[in-house]
Amino acid sequence: MTTSTFFIYLLIMAGSTYLIRAIPFVAIRRKITNRFVRSFLYYIPYAVLTAMTIPAIFTATSSVWSACAGLLVAVLLSLKKCTLTTVALLSCVAVYLVELLI
Repeated sequence: MTTSTFFIYLLIMAGSTYLIRAIPFVAIRRKITNRFVRSFLYYIPYAVLTAMTIPAIFTATSSVWSACAGLLVAVLLSLKKCTLTTVALLSCVAVYLVELLI
């Protein structure tokens, strides 16, 4: 890739990233009162985080079975309202134990 191509790509990326963040501030000047739109905007960060995390879970280990075990432990502990540190540590332990068994 040449330097000029790199800077063209960089400018396009910077422009699109800026526009995605600037357009809502310019277009929406008053408080959003629509319940559907408010609930949609409320859940977007959770949906994006899930979409980024779930595929990474299955590619982070050497076996799909250990990844499934870690995910299962994480989901169960989070449903029991455990702390983030507890969920992360015990999920890692579950992955490690399943990797040892395989």
